[in-house]
Amino acid sequence: MILYICEKEEELSASLPDGASNGSDSKKLRVEEAPPSRVLHIRKLPNEASETEVIALGLPFGKVTNILTLKGKNQAFLEMGTEEAAITMINYYTTVTPHIRNVPVFVQYSNHKELKTDAGNQRTQAVLQAVSAVQSGGSPSSDVQEALAAASSPVLRIIIDNMFYPVTLDVLQQIFSKFGTVMKIITFTKNNQFQALLQFSDAINAQQAKLALDGQNIYNSCCTLRIDFSKLVNLNVKYNNDKSRDYTRPELPAGDGQPSLESSVAAAFSKDSNSLLGALNPLSAAAAAAAAAGRVALAGQAGSSGVLLVSNLNEEMVAPQSLFTLFGVYGDVQRVKILYNKKDSALIQMSDANQAQLAMSHLNGQKMYGKIIRVTLSKHQTVALPRDGLDDQGLTKDYANSPLHRFKKPGSKNFQNIFPPSATLHLSNVPQDVTEEDLRLLFSNAGGTVKAFKFFQDRKMALIQMSTVEEAIQALIDLHNYNMGGNQHLRVSFSKSTI
Repeated sequence: MILYICEKEEELSASLPDGASNGSDSKKLRVEEAPPSRVLHIRKLPNEASETEVIALGLPFGKVTNILTLKGKNQAFLEMGTEEAAITMINYYTTVTPHIRNVPVFVQYSNHKELKTDAGNQRTQAVLQAVSAVQSGGSPSSDVQEALAAASSPVLRIIIDNMFYPVTLDVLQQIFSKFGTVMKIITFTKNNQFQALLQFSDAINAQQAKLALDGQNIYNSCCTLRIDFSKLVNLNVKYNNDKSRDYTRPELPAGDGQPSLESSVAAAFSKDSNSLLGALNPLSAAAAAAAAAGRVALAGQAGSSGVLLVSNLNEEMVAPQSLFTLFGVYGDVQRVKILYNKKDSALIQMSDANQAQLAMSHLNGQKMYGKIIRVTLSKHQTVALPRDGLDDQGLTKDYANSPLHRFKKPGSKNFQNIFPPSATLHLSNVPQDVTEEDLRLLFSNAGGTVKAFKFFQDRKMALIQMSTVEEAIQALIDLHNYNMGGNQHLRVSFSKSTI
């Protein structure tokens, strides 16, 4: 059966034009030819890539049920639990190139609907069982523990690469506690890199965490975790403060004049809090908490308001609806008020403080209607509606019950598509009869210049690249929820990709 799989994939390679058997051109052709399947074909793996690293590509999107690696060909097949999970994974990796050991790899649908591999491959089965246990929140069996017992230290060394946002001790605790009891953490900076030592109560928990989290981002496209086992087997923590913590000894002093973390900040890490970044992977619940902690640590601003103050708006052009649409990319906007006596400023109430922080970090300094807008946290806790009978000229709008909120549905694909404003827009819900020319004309009429266009294989989604970020912002404001006919409304978001 394994030979059969290899032969079928080789036939697919042989059917491509000369020069298209390798690289991204091959990827584009083959993605378009293969129908959706829960089995994914992964190519151009580095020689030293492990099964666990290949499995990690699929972990954020759902249950991984089987894997077959072809070491001599630098390829692998990954079977997801459902076809929907595989489709989500393909859609994501069409716009974001996956990497293993800093080498770009290519993911596409396989021609096969399931993997029938040798059940006697005990190591593969052990790895899959461990992953299944991690995903279901349980503990792997004793056999799996033995199979994974290559390292005996319960202490992990963590390096944060591309640290665009601050990462606090409590953010690390929340992320890693999903895999077992975190006993101690020490954070420090070495060689201009933020690092941490984190001790679990059991070495197997450390192995599970490394398996699931190594190479993952705390935020979209930044704050990447690089995880190794430490040579230490026990951490000696003297102080409980914002640099070190022994969770087994709450009586330790703060020491050296360091303040302990305030309860208001700690509250941001409640496991019951709704994270804007969704439940896609183990990191999602901590991401918004990291933003909240970063805001308090950096700006020192009191309160946890979800209200933003936006200033330097183009008062001739701006309207509550345009602000609702733009800020709605990063959270569910509840109310918008353009200030009556200062119409170049507005208050925007998001669902919570985490969403407000995310919107502020992405939109402050962007250009809207020809002016660079400023976004800061407001001292207001809510945006007040006008008193009954008072006409405020439509400057205040309540969107609490809007059907256009992107993040009401847990696990929505919108959670994985939160990117900074960019010149490239991701379009979805495109009717089958709409052509590339139709969409180019529509976006040109929004006042911009279309530089490039690309349909996805099912033609329900596309990428469209404008000439500037400002033009893309304008197009998103104008065309998100645009009625394409037949009661189909276009969905527009920012993309990380270029075409």
